[in-house]
Amino acid sequence: MMTIKQIYNLAIELGIKNDLRGQAIIKRKLNRLKKQYAELSEAKKAEFDAEKLANPFSDTRYFGDPDQKIKKVMAGIDIDTAEILLAKGLSDIDLVIAHHPIGSALAGLHEVMDLQVELMAKYGVPINVAENLTHIRMSEVSRGIAPVNHYKVVDAARLLNLPVMCVHTPSDNMVANFLDKYLKANRRKIETVGDILDLLKKIPEYKEAIAQKSGPRLFCGKPDRYVGKIALTEITGGTEGSKEIYQHIAQAGIGTIVGMHMKEDNREEAEKAHLNIVIAGHMSSDSIGMNLFLDELVKRGIEVVPCSGLIRHPRVKGQKK
Repeated sequence: MMTIKQIYNLAIELGIKNDLRGQAIIKRKLNRLKKQYAELSEAKKAEFDAEKLANPFSDTRYFGDPDQKIKKVMAGIDIDTAEILLAKGLSDIDLVIAHHPIGSALAGLHEVMDLQVELMAKYGVPINVAENLTHIRMSEVSRGIAPVNHYKVVDAARLLNLPVMCVHTPSDNMVANFLDKYLKANRRKIETVGDILDLLKKIPEYKEAIAQKSGPRLFCGKPDRYVGKIALTEITGGTEGSKEIYQHIAQAGIGTIVGMHMKEDNREEAEKAHLNIVIAGHMSSDSIGMNLFLDELVKRGIEVVPCSGLIRHPRVKGQKK
């Protein structure tokens, strides 16, 4: 049995461990933030989100008693008031876990996009270019999220005395790391873009997504085109980055991007840069990351009830689909 805070801490730990940027970069950034915090005035410290001093993922938070013990969770990709009511109706659910952010985690979604800067640099994009374009996009996302009713779901859960949590970037980091290892392990089998699609379709969550008519597909390029260098720049990092980045990704020698989803404006710019774009699928990719996280809970004796678009495929014993 685990407490809510232990589950939350595990999510952060796994998110850091699976971050494609490497743990060293994250630790350095946390140390810089702690130093900056220490230099703030007392008034500024009072306004500061202290969770950021230990948790580098602003889109992952919990709402409820941190010491509450958890035996059974209901987990889904999107959690709204309807799912909260459903969980309450099941009577034995101790915690609801969303993938997509809610509450203050939704309000802070744009902050985690800074991850994209170092990730782009890892793939060869000049870091000054990646930083400038990413920060412009972060401001756009921040303004777009500002008028949203962030606490709607959190308030509903509070009224029903049901704790909730959202695990966003840590889960996305887990699927990004999973796909990175999977594609590298099969690199000799990959020559064309179609080869990537064939490999993705062997993964259970993507196989199920095909049956749901939302499986992996090409957004740019053709199946018989050469892959070139592969980049996973559209898997983690909060939400979609700047549409201006694709020319710089191509200039860095990238031939193919594998992502979860892509807006039409971004797709058009990627096509102009002659990039191949493989979209693995949104709900299915999110499901892989969540499954990897939820499996860790199962190992610790917690039962998982999937809902709301989560394609549950456990990779550990003791948990049914």
